[in-house]
Amino acid sequence: MDGTIFLPLMVIIPIICAILVNLLHGSEKITKVLAVITAICLPIVPLVATYGNHFFGGYKPLAAGGLAVQLPALSKAIISGSVLELFHPAITYAFGPGQQVVAFILGIVAMCAVFISIAETKKTSGVYLYLLFMLSAALMAFVLTDDIFHLYVFFEIAALVQVGLILVSRVRGNYVTGLKYMLLGEIGGSFMLLGIALLLGLTGNVNITDIVMMIHNGAVDPTNPVLLFAAGMLIYGWLYATGLPPFNAIKSEIYSKGLPSGSVLLQSFSVIGCISIGLVLIRIFGYLPSVQMAILAVSVLAMILGISMAMVQDDYKRIIAYLAVGELGYIGVGLGLGTPYSITAGLFQAVNELVVTSFLFVGFGLVLYKTRTSKISKLGGLLEHMPVAALLIVLAGFIMAGVPPFNVFQSKYMLCQAALSAGIPELAIIMIILSIVTFLAFLKITYAMFLRPKPDDLEVSSAKVPKTTMAIMVFFLIICLIIGLCPDLVVNRLGVMAFSALIM
Repeated sequence: MDGTIFLPLMVIIPIICAILVNLLHGSEKITKVLAVITAICLPIVPLVATYGNHFFGGYKPLAAGGLAVQLPALSKAIISGSVLELFHPAITYAFGPGQQVVAFILGIVAMCAVFISIAETKKTSGVYLYLLFMLSAALMAFVLTDDIFHLYVFFEIAALVQVGLILVSRVRGNYVTGLKYMLLGEIGGSFMLLGIALLLGLTGNVNITDIVMMIHNGAVDPTNPVLLFAAGMLIYGWLYATGLPPFNAIKSEIYSKGLPSGSVLLQSFSVIGCISIGLVLIRIFGYLPSVQMAILAVSVLAMILGISMAMVQDDYKRIIAYLAVGELGYIGVGLGLGTPYSITAGLFQAVNELVVTSFLFVGFGLVLYKTRTSKISKLGGLLEHMPVAALLIVLAGFIMAGVPPFNVFQSKYMLCQAALSAGIPELAIIMIILSIVTFLAFLKITYAMFLRPKPDDLEVSSAKVPKTTMAIMVFFLIICLIIGLCPDLVVNRLGVMAFSALIM
């Protein structure tokens, strides 16, 4: 059996489950069982799928033996030897070693988000699980698709689902935040669609590989002003999807308004959007120095603004949210430098951030679970009430800051090496300084929440910390340690993905 048949299942399975849990939400037991089984499937399917392309809604390129046998002789004569022979007239899912790593880690994060949602709520919500699974499906499509319009469709689905996750969180101010994000999404999505339309008009294609081929083969003038305008529109859509400046404030607000399980997938959307749309920009417009400079400039600004805004917050949810946005800047630096090594480092940072930021959101969700407050000024003395959870939270913070021997240290070290190799030592110095500041920020949070005396008016719930949540935090810690000690397990596969992005 052709293992590429599993590629669309990475998207179809969570969509089907989303529909079913929404329809069957009245039966809580069935909903839970269905959600758990599907969640377990999310990281397994990428492991059983084989590398290759899956074409559906059309056929594979004629040069690869598509419909050439079935075409009339006259059509064969016209197409044979022409550029049409290489086109991909179908929605294409491309799956290689790099995509497998990203999809597997994303599947683990989504699985854990579902488990946490079930463990920390008294009554399982079919609507909430529907949103989690739909967002998981959209993110899987982001990882796999080689069709830019298909990417846009799931971009819009993911944007709407994010608003839904905020609206059902019942956090104060969630409706206002959801409305603002939706209005900005109308602008960001429209700009992205305009850029896609311009590319379609110039090249006659929405398949990314075909667009790249036409530009590199001279079928389209690479200096065409319309093409440059399309690049600007797609960059704007990329900034909106990731939450890089000028969208860093609203994106961090979105994170802070979600439930812990929801925030886990909300930040995953930003990370996956950063690498998927970012790779599209590199593949199509990588020959333009202005595009690489724009990506670099915005990424460095995001890193600086992220840590700067985090340092002045009194709400730990906003602190983690701003730090998460700032960490996206490291990914952007890897993409913006535009070398195989730097892109590999950026992808490695993205994989690490999927895990460690989820680790932090889950951990600080336990603080909220015990205290019902997210204000640092109102917290203190929690080490006595949740010692194991406190230790895990502190470790998660240090991992994000890049403390060895964990995974983020490895990816940030690679990014610094890439900056030095590119002849930009100042960039490496900036990344090192910001990592040190991030470490100091977590020291401050650690003292305020766990070590200083407990305020008299702070009420700590006697409810036990959910064992499922604790197990997931330990699981995240193990992943961070394994990848940190054995980075080649991930880096070698991501290197294939980076190299293929530069050659086609």
